Amino acid sequence: MKKNLGMLALIMAFWFTISFITNILGPLIPDIIHNFKLSDLAMAGFIPTSFFIAYAIMSIPAGLMIDRFGEKPVLFLGFLMPFIGTTLFACMHTYPVLLASSFIIGLGMAMLQTVINPLQRVVGGEENYAFVAEVAQFVFGIASFLSPLVYTYLIHELNPDIYTEGRNFFIDLLAGITPPDLPWVSLYWVFTLLLLVMLIAVSVSRFPKIELKEDEKSGSKDSYLALFKQKYVWLFFLGIFCYVSTEQGTSIFMSTFLEQYHGVNPQVEGAQAVSYFWGLMTAGCLVGMVLLKLIDSKRLLQISGGLTIVLLLTALFGNKEASIIAFPAIGFSISMMYSIVFSLALNSASQHHGSFAGILCSAIVGGAGGPMIISMLADATSLRTGMLIILVFVGYITFIGFWAHPLINNKTICLKELFKKKA
Repeated sequence: MKKNLGMLALIMAFWFTISFITNILGPLIPDIIHNFKLSDLAMAGFIPTSFFIAYAIMSIPAGLMIDRFGEKPVLFLGFLMPFIGTTLFACMHTYPVLLASSFIIGLGMAMLQTVINPLQRVVGGEENYAFVAEVAQFVFGIASFLSPLVYTYLIHELNPDIYTEGRNFFIDLLAGITPPDLPWVSLYWVFTLLLLVMLIAVSVSRFPKIELKEDEKSGSKDSYLALFKQKYVWLFFLGIFCYVSTEQGTSIFMSTFLEQYHGVNPQVEGAQAVSYFWGLMTAGCLVGMVLLKLIDSKRLLQISGGLTIVLLLTALFGNKEASIIAFPAIGFSISMMYSIVFSLALNSASQHHGSFAGILCSAIVGGAGGPMIISMLADATSLRTGMLIILVFVGYITFIGFWAHPLINNKTICLKELFKKKA
């Protein structure tokens, strides 16, 4: 493992870049609504929808591309796509271009996650998989925590009432290429620069050949057909769909909710709430590793679901102070749900694990469906009512903790699945 430390550090940089870019939508939604004068939340909801639909579309083709062209071309193209997407919007600041940009970024991110997971296993070694995956999860969470803070910093520094030319070369550069009335667009130039660094790093690096394990292979047509006939496959698919809907629906709309109902500044306190949401989720993943050794996984899922319901109700109906605390705390309470549901699902199948994992990963389309459902309900009623649908998502996930019957001891959560990446 020591001789591969440089390559492992590069892989961690890949995870940082992916997370830094993909989990910033929450703080941006209020700016998108205001600056593009969107008439309803559904139009804002199309932004995450375009990203996650692209993600669902590209996941399987990306695996086929790895088989045909190898790891490095897919990695390069995976970073090139979001580079094109972020540069496109950084130069052309319109709502249609933002939609196209999100779609292109989603295509690239799907390719990256498809190739990086097995690459990480090969570089770190099978015997170090759990440790390396834990580090990757931590880096992923740190990037999600930092990106809203970087957004707040840029908004502050580019404020016409505060900005002074000559104090900071980088800020001066951004001020020269960012519209004064759209300071948040500067973040897309930061994305572009970060992606350019990744493209150069991929170009000059040599990567080991990846040999996919059985549970990483897509599987045959017959294996998919056999699984589609099983009721439990669809039940667990819906569980992952509901989890991603909960995660994205909460993180994307919490800043807008705090602004609408409590007058919170979305560029400062709202962005900080989103940052703490991802930070507490990272902390929750680490705590979950210990709890899964002590508590039955299904019981832990029930507890997490109950706590999340209480926190969500507090966030939606509590006062300003309670809401600001409860929304980020949801990140901690849901942090173990994905790994438990994923593991219970695979432990419920006696064969075709690779195909089943592919079906479960495709449920990430919940990142498109959840926010769209919330925004459409919000436009028809109110944002508070729209976000109440998250209770249904969480309720179903909690219900899994009562009916799931894995074929092996459900206290034994597969570490490989525990650290599988989600978007």
